Amino acid sequence: MALHTWWLFVGAVFLLSGTPGPNMLHIMTRSVDMGFRRSVVAMAGCLSAVVIVLAASAAGLTTLLLALPGAFEVIRYAGVAYLLFLGIKAWRSDVAPVDVGDGAIPASLSRRAIFRGGFLIGISNPKLILFAVAFLPQFINPAHSQSLQFAILVGTFAVIEAFWYAVYALGGRSLSRYLGRPSVKRAFNRVTGAIFMGFGLMLLKVKPA
Repeated sequence: MALHTWWLFVGAVFLLSGTPGPNMLHIMTRSVDMGFRRSVVAMAGCLSAVVIVLAASAAGLTTLLLALPGAFEVIRYAGVAYLLFLGIKAWRSDVAPVDVGDGAIPASLSRRAIFRGGFLIGISNPKLILFAVAFLPQFINPAHSQSLQFAILVGTFAVIEAFWYAVYALGGRSLSRYLGRPSVKRAFNRVTGAIFMGFGLMLLKVKPA
């Protein structure tokens, strides 16, 4: 994997992870209702689910790419289409306020229950599998060890995801109010959509050595 390819992956994942989704909103809710310290347990639950799903998917993809040489190009173009789809969807997304819950989460929940809640939110997200299947292989150089490259990508994703968890947890209610402004949300959607589509077009030019 070339260094510039890894940086392209970092940029795409940084944007993708920062977009409000089930994991981020769950952690924001936990932080608002229970405080940052207890929300760390929820972060651990979500991140554990993310790593397990991505690692399992990557293991299966490694086998597939080794068995079917032509599968790489098919998956690469499918991934480009997926990024373009995400970009168009984000651009056309509505500007409804971000909902972080109504404060009904009991503060007496045990750490195990908080971890389990985060894990279930993460493991039940079908976009994770789609991300692994359509996105990760585009950054893999089939001429070198694919297992090691997948491990690097999954590890990079986990670090960036954890960073955004902390941002959402620390931002808490003020961040939710900011994202709830229609004008800000609309601008955020348009910028996000444009960057996703840009990444998709850039990846068309990425050719593994």
